[in-house]
Amino acid sequence: MLVVHHLNDSRSQRILWLLEELGAPYEIKYYQRDAATRLAPPELKAVHPLGKSPVITDGDTTIAESGAIVDYIQRKYGGGRLGPPAGEAAAEKYGEWLHYSEGSAMLPLMLNMYVGRLGEAGAPLHPRIQSEMANHLSYVEGSLKGRDWLMGDFSAADIQMSFVGEVARAMGQMETYPDIKGWVDRFQARPAYARALEKGGAYNLGPAK
Repeated sequence: MLVVHHLNDSRSQRILWLLEELGAPYEIKYYQRDAATRLAPPELKAVHPLGKSPVITDGDTTIAESGAIVDYIQRKYGGGRLGPPAGEAAAEKYGEWLHYSEGSAMLPLMLNMYVGRLGEAGAPLHPRIQSEMANHLSYVEGSLKGRDWLMGDFSAADIQMSFVGEVARAMGQMETYPDIKGWVDRFQARPAYARALEKGGAYNLGPAK
């Protein structure tokens, strides 16, 4: 049985969503962040040496990293759904989205979050961070122009990229990027998203704007 080691308020929420979209069987093992530090509990290190979430176990297989997990689940449990067949031209773009989410797009968003906590000490970094945020969010905005989903049809690429849109929304970026806002609104309205949220628990990244 596939087990999702689920940390509250984390990227593991989108793994639950993917499994709900596919109707695949799974179990959840819950972990809670430290209330003061917001760090993951040490028990996660017993699952994977990094002690991070998301991480899944499926029999003897243990996989960390969202993109790798999404790829594994979609291939093993998707039955051809939520991703293009290997060898098609669309498969290359699909794979790019799976890697781009954490490899590039999330970096300036996370830097903005952490550097913002430094107050005046972080001020010299803000212009570069804002420039990179604009660069990446503009790219996603352009990719959604004239379409509802990143690949045209809804796919696991939208699930993997969802955290980018949700963090951008929490940072008050939606007026600048209306196509991202519409995309976030659409995926959050999906029944499988609601079911995953009910099972995963409270998921709060900040105010919706």
